[in-house]
Amino acid sequence: MDEGENDVGDGLTRPSPLLTVDCQLSLSIISLSDAREIFKVVDENRIYLRKTLPWLDEVNSLDEQISYISHCISDYELYKGIMYSVSSDGDIIGTIGLNSIDYENRACGVGYWVSEEFAGKGIATRCCSRLIDHCFNDLNLHRFVLEASVENIASCRVAEKLGLRLEGVIKDREWLYDRFIDANLYAVTKPEWSNSKSP
Repeated sequence: MDEGENDVGDGLTRPSPLLTVDCQLSLSIISLSDAREIFKVVDENRIYLRKTLPWLDEVNSLDEQISYISHCISDYELYKGIMYSVSSDGDIIGTIGLNSIDYENRACGVGYWVSEEFAGKGIATRCCSRLIDHCFNDLNLHRFVLEASVENIASCRVAEKLGLRLEGVIKDREWLYDRFIDANLYAVTKPEWSNSKSP
């Protein structure tokens, strides 16, 4: 774990507020001081992000961005999840987070986005890999889930590159502005992940 180990009892640990991915990338727990920078990136990438993410209409102002970040901070304090800003050489280029942590069943689900300028460079894959390591090695979780729209080819490729198992297709998983879309459900367990890392 990089910084800030937080034992939540019963041998469970809250996610670290800071994770180093590599010499270029770092993940930092989202804070209100990030609101203006994140909103700027969202606003500049609104058309691009709208193709796959359903929440763009809920973040149309800095105040709405602040409200969302406040919600994320509350979730962290209640042990429900964590949202990180993704920084490349110190500049925020997206977010990644554990949208839900089920400590009882030792499972979690991930969500993320990066700006169009940084898409296709393996950033989401590297950040997800670091987060999976953290979940399994530091938080004692057992199952990691990634859901991606069947139309979101880039995220499906992230899951495949990470070696996640396609468990099935969820029919009409999400309302994307004007239609329902199906999603691929990918997952990996701690033993599977450990085996994939073995030489």
